[in-house]
Amino acid sequence: MEMAIFVVLAILAVGAGVGVIAQRDPFKSALFLLLNFCSLAGLYLLLNAQFVAIVQIIIYAGAVVVLFLFMMMLVGVERAREIPNLRPYQWLLAAFLGLLLLAGVVWALLPAGTGAVPSLSPSDNVRDIGAALLTDYAVPFELASLVLLVAIIGSVVLAKKKLEG
Repeated sequence: MEMAIFVVLAILAVGAGVGVIAQRDPFKSALFLLLNFCSLAGLYLLLNAQFVAIVQIIIYAGAVVVLFLFMMMLVGVERAREIPNLRPYQWLLAAFLGLLLLAGVVWALLPAGTGAVPSLSPSDNVRDIGAALLTDYAVPFELASLVLLVAIIGSVVLAKKKLEG
């Protein structure tokens, strides 16, 4: 049963990821991003990482996608126009890089000598992550919040210039 759920979530995550980059409409792309984040949260639940799955939903699916949508509405993203193809051989580079990525994934999935897979031990990961964030990683945690604050202020400034001009 777990394998079937994994396969469905993995196909959904990959399909949504392709949908993010294949869409010309940024709003549809943001919705595909939301679907990708939710399917990744399901994969985290299969790995018994409940905290990471909830953080994935709350922070990424909730806050980041909503921030993207608000930014697109504030800045006023116009519909994408047809742009002439300036790089006719770009698909060759994309295919090569895709095959290189596929080779890396296959190489990573091959068994490494002993064939023993380390098992995940259930632990109180919420307490461990909270303790690490508030002790060892307090300064980087606060710096990340400042970076997000600067990004929000920058988006408001860009939106204000667009409305005034």
